[in-house]
Amino acid sequence: MDYGKVFNAAIDRLHEEGRYRVFIDILRNKGAFPNARCFAGHNGPKPITVWCSNDYLAMGQHPKVIAAMEEALHDVGAGSGGTRNIGGNTHYHVNLEAELADLHGKEGALLFTSGYVSNEATLATLAKVLPGCIIFSDELNHASMIAGIRNSGCEKQVWRHNDLVHLEELLEAADPETPKLIAFESVYSMDGDVADITAICDLADKYNAITYCDEVHAVGMYGPRGGGITDRDGVAHRVTIIEGTLGKAFGVMGGYIAADQVIVDVIRSYAPGFIFTTSLSPVLVAGVLASVRHLKQSSVEREGQQAAAAYLKRIMAEAGLPVMNSTTHIVPLMVGDPVKAKRISDILLAEYGVYVQPINFPTVPRGTERLRFTPGPQHSTEMMDELVQALCEIWERMEMRKAA
Repeated sequence: MDYGKVFNAAIDRLHEEGRYRVFIDILRNKGAFPNARCFAGHNGPKPITVWCSNDYLAMGQHPKVIAAMEEALHDVGAGSGGTRNIGGNTHYHVNLEAELADLHGKEGALLFTSGYVSNEATLATLAKVLPGCIIFSDELNHASMIAGIRNSGCEKQVWRHNDLVHLEELLEAADPETPKLIAFESVYSMDGDVADITAICDLADKYNAITYCDEVHAVGMYGPRGGGITDRDGVAHRVTIIEGTLGKAFGVMGGYIAADQVIVDVIRSYAPGFIFTTSLSPVLVAGVLASVRHLKQSSVEREGQQAAAAYLKRIMAEAGLPVMNSTTHIVPLMVGDPVKAKRISDILLAEYGVYVQPINFPTVPRGTERLRFTPGPQHSTEMMDELVQALCEIWERMEMRKAA
């Protein structure tokens, strides 16, 4: 076996398909987001504007967050020192879990090192604990949810995206005595559409199922206190388990679940992805704690972000650009070709100082490659006007108007 040949062939395939991923080397400018520096060339850092960050509300730059992290660093040091069970359960972790439980109106919450781990570990563990469980999964669920369902070893039934008629058909056909779990997202990050959580909960009640809602692209962003779509729609109490991230709207790092205390205790006690992982640094946890507390009280950031997203969608549409019909803060611009998506991204960075990453398969289906913009409260109308002007010039240059 020529191992090198196999590995090189795998990378060559990505290049041939136009979806080899390049990581852009940047540094954000503290307190000045979305301004950053890019180290793509050899002439030192070049100033750029970031348009694809998941730090949706720029809370990673908020003075309260930075101050809390600095205070924790000088108080307790850098790392946690171990797993939650052995030395790594700090008072910061306990306080943050209490804040997150309160945010979602649940009895308890549990921290993980990332949103990916929280999904994978929780879904895999739940289905193993429930004998004969069937998981009903929306077809556009995140890779971490798919991984957790696969690792559970249980039966999986996939329902067409946001098609509740199809979901009910599958639920109705299942044995009434079989444990059932409906897994879905609130905001789907690539298309920017939203699940009908109330209707899903109605079906769960009708067919005696429990529900698992991934709110990673919604926590901090929606609802009077930033509890997500379940908070906005007043249905958090009806969802069995809410999962979220601390690395997007909250601006730092980590993931979590919120649920009844007994479910939290089951995951805490049985999930290897929680038990055997060093806990989050208390410095990170302190930053998140400040962010969550701030966004519970402040809607200024959410309102600014929604206004920016609405403005960018409008001017893109008026300019004849193929902006997708997103109902949320996410602004996807359809390209439909991986090579063109990468080329547009490269031109924007090299010529206009605009950083937006192309989104290719397997993140989105082949033929739906796109640029995904996430304007925030710090993106000015002037920045957005200049962005659209640049995109129009590139679209003309690449003769994409007819395709658009």
